[in-house]
Amino acid sequence: MKDPAPIPYPDIAGFPRRIVCLTEETTEVLYLLGEDDRIAGVSGFTARPPQARLKPKISAFTSARFDRILELRPDLVIGFSNLQADIARELISRGVNMLVFNQRSITEILQMVLTLARMVGAEAKGAGLVESLQTELELIAVSARRFPRRPKVFFEEWKDPLISGIRWVEELVEIAGGEPVFPELRQQHDASKRIVDPGTVAQCDPEVVIASWCGMKVNKLIIRARAGWEAVSAVRNGHIYEVKSTYILQPGPAALTEGVRQLHAILAHVVGVEVPTNLRPAERVDADLAREEKAQ
Repeated sequence: MKDPAPIPYPDIAGFPRRIVCLTEETTEVLYLLGEDDRIAGVSGFTARPPQARLKPKISAFTSARFDRILELRPDLVIGFSNLQADIARELISRGVNMLVFNQRSITEILQMVLTLARMVGAEAKGAGLVESLQTELELIAVSARRFPRRPKVFFEEWKDPLISGIRWVEELVEIAGGEPVFPELRQQHDASKRIVDPGTVAQCDPEVVIASWCGMKVNKLIIRARAGWEAVSAVRNGHIYEVKSTYILQPGPAALTEGVRQLHAILAHVVGVEVPTNLRPAERVDADLAREEKAQ
């Protein structure tokens, strides 16, 4: 009796070849790993790297074009956080392989990079990228140790209601040389649990206010006009600055490079310390900061 023909199993050693990224940070990681040819679709908010804008755009942050995603025939869709749970649920119900990261700290961002690198067969490159990001953060931390003092910082993630910074942002503020005024709130994943009363912020008297309103340009007039804020040190001394959300509110490489550099440049300016050339921001900084530095 002849042996039965072998069962034609698929190539289980293969890696995802058509990946849809619902947020910017995983797109940027894949580009940095040299694996961007695997990207089939990206979020409409994607800005880094610029060439990623040429990829098909299939989602906002809390909504997605499901039929368009299916047309791209992805073998993996990658999302971020509980805020994309409804998108994930719908795609899973349509038979799509779905992975949702939930990184909220610097350590978790680095773990995300390593995990994604392993998933596309680029583990060595992923380890190299993580080492590079860690080195960048250490250089910033060393530079910040030259500060004569650590200014008190209020980072506002949204204007109304007023929301304090998420965990990775507050950690980066500390690395950059600042002292967050609400360090206890960083552990809250849910933004609604990081809502603060403007009067309470004023009582803390931050020396610096750094704002990043996701998807919206910061209006400093709104910040200055808050009741009781005319006495806040940051308002009195003109130390209100914006860091664009694409640099700081994406929990990926951008925040650990350009984002922390911009934070460091702001805080160094406030305490009167010059930033080493190799640690200066590569992108355009807040117009007021650029003008003040030029005047010095």
